Amino acid sequence: MKVKLRLKKMTGDRHSLFLDFYPPILHPETGKPTRREFLKLYLMDKPKNPFDKQHNKETQALAENIRAKRQLELQAGDYGFMKRNTPKDFLHFFKELADEHKAGGKGDKNNWISVYNYLYKFTNGNCSFDELNDEFCNRFRLHLQSTNTFRATKSKLTNNSARGYFTIFGTALKKAYEANFLKENISGRIQRISKEDTQREYLTADELNLLAQTDCDLPVLKRAALFSALTGLRYSDIEKLLWREIVMEKAEYSIRFTQKKTKGVETLPISEQAAGLLGERGKPDERIFPSLLYSAWQNMKIQQWVMRAGIPKTITFHCFRHTFATLQLSSGTDIYTVSKMLGHRDLHTTQVYAKIVDQSKRVAANKIKLEI
Repeated sequence: MKVKLRLKKMTGDRHSLFLDFYPPILHPETGKPTRREFLKLYLMDKPKNPFDKQHNKETQALAENIRAKRQLELQAGDYGFMKRNTPKDFLHFFKELADEHKAGGKGDKNNWISVYNYLYKFTNGNCSFDELNDEFCNRFRLHLQSTNTFRATKSKLTNNSARGYFTIFGTALKKAYEANFLKENISGRIQRISKEDTQREYLTADELNLLAQTDCDLPVLKRAALFSALTGLRYSDIEKLLWREIVMEKAEYSIRFTQKKTKGVETLPISEQAAGLLGERGKPDERIFPSLLYSAWQNMKIQQWVMRAGIPKTITFHCFRHTFATLQLSSGTDIYTVSKMLGHRDLHTTQVYAKIVDQSKRVAANKIKLEI
């Protein structure tokens, strides 16, 4: 019997450490053969400072100690370490799921943590598996639709945010059922929250040019935002963009990458002007926009930049993606091409921007009036 320490590449800049048993051992609870035990320990992919290097060194040593201990336990016929650590209640189970998303660097990690906070508030920090039924789920759905955010402004949680949070709650219910903590799959029959069309703010061509001529306190943020307006890329894809993903063939630039949100592999042509915003080419595995960090502070810097340009709109980073879609459709690009450039899987998603363009045409048509 051998126990080896192995790594599994995760989303983001981390590797997950796990033990590989050979030959497989029988799980004491399920009776099924298994070869893996995940240690919930993570190594930085490419440590860039002394703190990351020290973290990797200490984590590697800890994992090696666990491996040696497992080797001795298996030789003694002790399989107790494979027994599941049953969570105290659903809230504790949900917190474990949220922590897994956070540790794995998944794109929706902050949303899982947010749902946990709303669930904790709703249950006063105590929620057994026995309490979970249709009535409980309906009450939590209504709670999300009526509660305030945790922000200082205490504004009401938007419908679409509540919808996304309740979907995550349903996913957690399904996982609890699959783990045999629930007798029924409640998630399959709970009432969902309908999606509402939202007003998508965007910049006109004149406003975008005005911003390009205005200084921003964070130059890298300005470059990334304008790059989004010229390519339609999401913040999450720009933030992780590597130099090896920028290719040039026949004097034309393209990006070949995997979308963080949809996991779809894309080849996106970009203009020379967009390529010019990338700066001097670095090493293949280096990030192009290394100092981007999505935060309220960064969004504040965007708004200050917009105000400095004299534009009376509330703009976030995602608005630059909206700007790309709206300006493309306004200039005559067909909706199918725009949908492909945005990486949408469903044409219906892109049609929201077509409605904005139609509305703009209506406003333009009403500007000419005769004095009769």
